[in-house]
Amino acid sequence: MKLLIVEDDRALNDGIALSLKADADVTLQAYTLAEARKLFAEGVDLVILDMNLPDGSGLSLCREIRAAGRIPVIFLTANDLEIDIVTGLESGADDYITKPFSLMVLRARVHAVLRRKHSGPSACVQGEFFFDFENMVYQADGTAVELSKTEQKLLKLLVVNAGQTMSRELLIDRIWSDGAQFVDENALSVTMRRLREKLPGIPVRTVYGIGYVWEK
Repeated sequence: MKLLIVEDDRALNDGIALSLKADADVTLQAYTLAEARKLFAEGVDLVILDMNLPDGSGLSLCREIRAAGRIPVIFLTANDLEIDIVTGLESGADDYITKPFSLMVLRARVHAVLRRKHSGPSACVQGEFFFDFENMVYQADGTAVELSKTEQKLLKLLVVNAGQTMSRELLIDRIWSDGAQFVDENALSVTMRRLREKLPGIPVRTVYGIGYVWEK
């Protein structure tokens, strides 16, 4: 996991980073909105965000992050009024923790948010496309589209891992993980072609020699 901590109190920022050291492969630390925006552009998996920063409100950054995709955001702030919490959550935050707080509780909240993320979205909207994976509803420009079980698996894998290149080997392993003795590599190409025919314009790019990526 690549974690971004946005907190202007340097001692607290360092303490959070130390507490989550076992959970994060890479930890980025920012103390202002300007620094946070630069680091976020490098790509992160989760953001812990203070609301009161020297150069503005964390609310604006949270809205920018939400507009860019589904990167989880946890507010960590002294703003503990009910209206503050409601505003933070309505801005797109996945959780809201008020100071003072327990580092153990913070770790538990981080784990919960990451579990929800990795379980995949039940529904998502991108451009003219609407996908509800739980209820198996798929639409393109408001028109329902029927997808096979294999096409549904491929679509969900790409959407859940948006922005990450998925190798052909990994996709084949995840899609045909039902104990089949042998799966022809061409099966993935055929499934992708049919998916693109049924959902023309989906933002899937072929990474030649590697696999596919759903571009955000």
